[in-house]
Amino acid sequence: MAGRLMSLPSGRSASVRIDKWLWAVRLFKTRTLAATACRQGRVTIATQPVKPSREVKLNDLIVAKTGEITRTVKVLALIDHRVGAPLVAQFAEDLTPAAEYEKPRDRILPPLFQRPKGAGRPTKRDRRQIDKIH
Repeated sequence: MAGRLMSLPSGRSASVRIDKWLWAVRLFKTRTLAATACRQGRVTIATQPVKPSREVKLNDLIVAKTGEITRTVKVLALIDHRVGAPLVAQFAEDLTPAAEYEKPRDRILPPLFQRPKGAGRPTKRDRRQIDKIH
């Protein structure tokens, strides 16, 4: 089933709350997380932090910090319910630079030490050496 677009009320342009729209286009896993991000100033429209109740309009440029990545999306259509991942492209255009998606990979560090498989539990001496590293 294709996502349903909101119909325009007579004489007014349609709008949707930003927390609901961010959840619907899968930028946040839950609507509560989207609302919390708005309250904490992690979501902006035109460089202005927004409240969860702010209404989204067509062609708005939204910048949302989701975890380590700062996502930039353009509103293509309004939606008030969550859609499947393949349908998100109908409602939001992802303008996030490729460098943003590389950030989480940069932070993965190799382990400082490696215990051989089957070596059993660390001994008291092993534990002291591990504590010295940290």
